[in-house]
Amino acid sequence: MALFTKAVKGTQDVLPANSYKNRFLENTLLDIASNFGFKEIRTPVFEHTELFARGVGDTTDVVQKEMYTFLDKGGRSITLRPEGTAGAARAFLEHGLFNEPLPQKVCYITSCYRYEKPQSGRYREFHQFGVEVFGTPSPAADAELISLANEIFAFLGIDDLTLEINSIGCPKCRAEYHKALKAYFESYKEELCGTCLDRLERNPMRILDCKSPICSKIAAEAPVVLDYLCDECKEHFEKVKSYLDALNIEYKINPKIVRGLDYYTKTVFEFVSSNEKTAGLVCGGGGRYDGLIEELGGQHTPSLGFAMGLERLLSVIEAQGIELPGEQKCDIYIASIGDKASLKAAGICTDLRAEGVGAQFDIAGRSVKAQMKYADKIGAKFTCVIGDDDIEKGEVAIKNMENGEKTVLALDTFTDDFSSMWVQSAANALADSLSNEDFASLDINNLMGGLK
Repeated sequence: MALFTKAVKGTQDVLPANSYKNRFLENTLLDIASNFGFKEIRTPVFEHTELFARGVGDTTDVVQKEMYTFLDKGGRSITLRPEGTAGAARAFLEHGLFNEPLPQKVCYITSCYRYEKPQSGRYREFHQFGVEVFGTPSPAADAELISLANEIFAFLGIDDLTLEINSIGCPKCRAEYHKALKAYFESYKEELCGTCLDRLERNPMRILDCKSPICSKIAAEAPVVLDYLCDECKEHFEKVKSYLDALNIEYKINPKIVRGLDYYTKTVFEFVSSNEKTAGLVCGGGGRYDGLIEELGGQHTPSLGFAMGLERLLSVIEAQGIELPGEQKCDIYIASIGDKASLKAAGICTDLRAEGVGAQFDIAGRSVKAQMKYADKIGAKFTCVIGDDDIEKGEVAIKNMENGEKTVLALDTFTDDFSSMWVQSAANALADSLSNEDFASLDINNLMGGLK
């Protein structure tokens, strides 16, 4: 049978067999950010178009070519968010977070939308983990932000990454750099693509980010921004490097990094993969944007942030053969024979779930044989079958599906008895994964209480 329709090009379905990976990654990112003092923020999926044109920059590829923009029923121009920073900055201003203690640290997991050619780890609907710090000019903040990203990659086991950093200066010194760039690219006007000819007049730095092979070759010999930094920007960049040195974070200076969005100032950085399977992929990047809040109508508020694409992170994790924790399996499946037994199974499962146990029973009216086949397919760790005789006797046998061992439990105390068994089973599994010395040092009572 032919499908009525399929998913839109550049989008994807995350099916149950893989969604646990996304959930693990999202929880991990938010937990690590929390350790650095970041709190979650959630903003709307669409904003007024002028927010992105003003904040992201109307000379960027994002604004010129990639945004999903439409008129709503009131005739207002609305855009699906292409990135997370502009919305977070708007919320910072609109809700007066500048009146709260600064710096304000926020983080988010958000969906974004860009109309571009789908490729490895990049989709037209994609998801980002991002962090933003509003209200500090200190180079220590730049280093801490990089340290957060570095810790995430280390925790996930993603290696073969190179941290590349640069400073693109402030409006004062960048004006001089723009003059130098314009003078350089003027001599290549006949060779530049049409988009870069427009950029030459409006923002020549954007030419450095052009993907055209011809423009990229010309840009390779262009003046370097580091040669035009004012004293303040030079000092800031040197201090950022000194903090990174103090944190033992290795880095490489890449004077060609400008990032793809116009709001950046001073520090910019990228973590670039050098793994043979993912070479050249940018796994995360960001920098400082000291003028963005002011550009959106607020007071001067030095700020910075970074983002990581979740789909790209997962593709790198897969390419490097990193195994993420498996999806949660069924702890116990309770099969039943007859209506009375089915009601009893439903009640026991409800009680077990309240104790944190993953419990399931038959909701499809299957035979006992079919129920047990299903329990095996979903990877149930324990199983039991309840019939009229078991209810009359007040006890039932459960089976450990790993070793075949059977244990008889009273139905009246089933929930408490099985919960204790489940905790002990989890503790034993943890013990098997640790050395004897490590396990001997654990407080088993506290461990079991925590698992329960």
